Amino acid sequence: MKLTFPFAEIDDAAREAGRLLFAGETDFVKGVVAMDGMPPDDRLEVCFAGRSNVGKSTLINALTGRKALARASNTPGRTQEINFFTCGESHYLVDLPGYGFAKAPVKTVEKWQRLMKAYLSGRATLRRVFVLIDGRHGAKDVDEDIMTLLDKSAVTFQVVITKADKPSAKDLDAAVARTREMLARHPAAYPEIIVTSSDKGIGIDTLRGIIATLD
Repeated sequence: MKLTFPFAEIDDAAREAGRLLFAGETDFVKGVVAMDGMPPDDRLEVCFAGRSNVGKSTLINALTGRKALARASNTPGRTQEINFFTCGESHYLVDLPGYGFAKAPVKTVEKWQRLMKAYLSGRATLRRVFVLIDGRHGAKDVDEDIMTLLDKSAVTFQVVITKADKPSAKDLDAAVARTREMLARHPAAYPEIIVTSSDKGIGIDTLRGIIATLD
C-alpha cells in the first residue's frame, strides 16, 4: 500500500545545491517582537516551528554547521522573539518561538499567537514552514493547533521528524504513523516527511537540498 506521506528524497543536484547554499555565510540578523520590526522581505525565507524543546535551535545549528548560531533554551516559553538568520545571499532562516508553553503567562501566549498569525499571513517571501515533530512522541494535539493555523493562513508546511536516533525503530515507526494520521486532515501539508537527527547528521543534507531548491 502506498503511504499518503512518504519520506522525502532528493537527487544529487538538489543535494549539491543544498551543500553550496549552506556552505555560504550564515549570520544572526535580529530578533523580532512585532511586525514593524521585521527585516525587508527581499529574499526567500523558510521558517521552523515546533513545540518547546523539540530541537529547533539544534536543527538550525546542524543545518548551518554553526554550533551556537541559534540558542537553545531548556525553559519552555523562554524565547518569545522571531529570530531571523541570513543563509548565503538568497535566503532567510526563521526560528519561531516554541509553542505549547508550559510555564509562560497567558498574556505572553496570546501575544505570541497574534505575532505568529501576523507573520504567517504577512510575509510574501515565506515559501515553506517546517513543522518539527519529536521522533520519540509523534504529533500531539498542540501540533495540530499549529497545523490548523497554517491551513487557515494558506501556508504550505512540511513535517520534519527530529531526534530520530533516540527512540527504537518500532517506537519511531509508531510516532511517524501517528504523525501521518494527523497530516491527512490538513490540506496545507506538503506530502513528504523529512526524518532527521541533528546529533547523527541524519536527513540534514535532504533538508538542505529541499530548502535550496524551493522556488
